[in-house]
Amino acid sequence: MTKQFGQLLNVDLSSSQCYLSAFPETVLEYIGGRGFNIWYLYHHLASGTDPLAPENMLLISCGLFTGSSAPTSSRLHINALSPLTGILGSSNIGGYAGAWLRSCNIASIIITGKSQKPATLYIDSSGARLEEASHLWGHDAFETQEIIKQSHNNNKLRILTIGPGGESRVRFATIMSERDHAAGRTGMGSVMGSKNLKAIVISKGSHKHFPAATPLQKKAVKAYTSEIKESSEFNFFSKYGGAGYVKWVNDFGIMGSKNYSRIGVKHIEKIDCRQLEKNIVRSSGCFRCPVQCKADLKLEGMGKNEGFTRPEFEPVINLGPKCGLNDLNQIIKLDNLCNRLGVDSTSAASVIAFAMDLFEKKLLPDNLVGDLDLSWGNATTMEKLLYQMVEGKGLGKILSLGVRKAAELIGNGASKYAVHIKGLELTAYHPAAIMGTALGYAVSSRGGDYNNVYASLEYSWTKEEAEKEFGTKEAVNIKSICAKGLLIKKAVTTNIIVDCLGLCKVPVLSLLRSFNFENEVRLINGLTDLNVSEKDFFRVGTKIAALEKLFNIRHEKGDSEDKLPEMFINKDNSQGLTLQNFEVMLQEYYTAMGWDENGTPPEPA
Repeated sequence: MTKQFGQLLNVDLSSSQCYLSAFPETVLEYIGGRGFNIWYLYHHLASGTDPLAPENMLLISCGLFTGSSAPTSSRLHINALSPLTGILGSSNIGGYAGAWLRSCNIASIIITGKSQKPATLYIDSSGARLEEASHLWGHDAFETQEIIKQSHNNNKLRILTIGPGGESRVRFATIMSERDHAAGRTGMGSVMGSKNLKAIVISKGSHKHFPAATPLQKKAVKAYTSEIKESSEFNFFSKYGGAGYVKWVNDFGIMGSKNYSRIGVKHIEKIDCRQLEKNIVRSSGCFRCPVQCKADLKLEGMGKNEGFTRPEFEPVINLGPKCGLNDLNQIIKLDNLCNRLGVDSTSAASVIAFAMDLFEKKLLPDNLVGDLDLSWGNATTMEKLLYQMVEGKGLGKILSLGVRKAAELIGNGASKYAVHIKGLELTAYHPAAIMGTALGYAVSSRGGDYNNVYASLEYSWTKEEAEKEFGTKEAVNIKSICAKGLLIKKAVTTNIIVDCLGLCKVPVLSLLRSFNFENEVRLINGLTDLNVSEKDFFRVGTKIAALEKLFNIRHEKGDSEDKLPEMFINKDNSQGLTLQNFEVMLQEYYTAMGWDENGTPPEPA
């Protein structure tokens, strides 16, 4: 099985050495991707490591199915110690880079040290080498990819690159591939920048990973693809992408707006992304995905006619309602700018919303405001701040450190309005409006992030499904705290396994609502020589969750507890998200996970 899984590519940037080694058989229990990464970091990264020092390790790993014949098998999982949060940095990216890496028979890349000069890592079927890249330093993520393709005379290369955000150590810098695939959260791009590694360039190899060669294997792949295409939301998602649900989240009453000071917005039709259908030039998607939810757009009156990519659900809400902006064209422009600069649109929008909130409350010092108009929804100011972040100038320099650190530096009571959990800025859903998601935010191993827990079963499962699984229909009542600890355990462990498999969460968790892995178990047992059960997956998922928690306990240096910002706690009555109700959900989660009342798991055997 280890030979089937692939090799490890070890890269020591300090000594400019690259070498291949066997995938360790002892960690097959952790499957791959996210599971392998946390196993390796837990056993090899010393406590007290500076996230931006050469000693930090950057791991980029394929899941079990990445690059195989399995549908939606595109994902890479990326981990390091996060410079934004100080705990587990964790991000995930689709596109084609993972499949190309696997075609070179490489399962994981382990990057240590720091190059003396800017470098790129070039990978092909013969191995890997480092190339000098000073000429690329300073170029944005889009330009970098074009220059590399031209210099290698190969337009089919797949490239993971940082932009100016990673070069200047913006704490929430991304790693980009193509124009719209981002490893966005927790600052993995700034770790890459701190190592003077500008890009990872992958030339397609000839290795076939879990090919569908026999009639039974082909049947397993066809059956899984059919399940996806026959799901009730397939046509909608394929047509509009995740951004098609912006109106839904507003109508459902869970959208955070104006730095979470409000829930929802009026005139949601102004940013309803379904209207972008007429602007689509080309639809696209990731490796072997039938959904094809990406889209290139042509927008009139937007200056340079260079084209744009359609934003996803999160960027629309974070750059839009969270910042008080209701101009869809400007939201698209800002999202594309974030991708070009290589900064996480969620964190970037959050720190901008934070600044606008402080400005409205007259808590932002005049010397930081300068000539900026920080009124809600000012797209010109938002663009200026994005450039300031990557250039290390003005207010943007402070905001580039993330909302937690920025609040500490600004003072004057700013921390009260700094919305984060464990140092990571929150995503679109307002925690006071949806109880399970609130708990998921709090216990997420990378900090306040919906996509790390992906608890969509909280509103997509039926009452009958909830009663059968959790013993009460109230588990899928978003206003109830009943069985939310059990529900979030299910979401956390499922989410982990999807990341270990290298599959996309959209088909698995949104379209198929496959939180019990019936389809995935049939696919694995049909396509590989493994023999796994749903029970096996949840056991391994729980084990990986515990290791991530123990890693965080080892490295945390401050505000890293499983708690929510005080602004979301209802202090007026006993209903909703009170401190007592939250504690009930939290303790139920700890018990379900097999952890003690402080949330500490037992040490691994």
